[in-house]
Amino acid sequence: MHLAQLNIARLREPIDSPALTGFLEALEPIYQVSDSAPGFVWRLQEGDLATDLIQYEDDRLLLVNLSVWESRETLWNFAYRSAHLEVMRRRREWFHRMAEPYMVLWWVPEGHLPTVDEAMARLSVLRAEGAGPEAFTFREFYGAVDQCSSVNAGGEGPRGSAR
Repeated sequence: MHLAQLNIARLREPIDSPALTGFLEALEPIYQVSDSAPGFVWRLQEGDLATDLIQYEDDRLLLVNLSVWESRETLWNFAYRSAHLEVMRRRREWFHRMAEPYMVLWWVPEGHLPTVDEAMARLSVLRAEGAGPEAFTFREFYGAVDQCSSVNAGGEGPRGSAR
């Protein structure tokens, strides 16, 4: 099993705004760090941003980051023990604070590349029901064994939805 992660952010300004220049300039160097990080498997790449801009349920524009890693440790090391941390520390300059969860983790079989829809469904599960084997966080983490047990017991994916 591999660990998938989604994080979303609500932009403070339009993506082409001068206020987002620092963020946009940081993207390529951070992509180089992630792509060469031990344990990195895959990341969503849509156009030049290598992220996705989506219209969410209430028509807000969201920046979406979706990736797959070999383990919790490899994702943690990239997120909190690399140049990525410095960019994260500046996130309030570019993104609105979100009151509800904006990051979710879940296990995927090796070779599976999650879609944005799949990832948003996992985030919805986390928001509606809290952390569990199908959708969790670094703080409330569930191992791959928990995910396998949950799927084997019910034969279904996230909280009753077909996979």
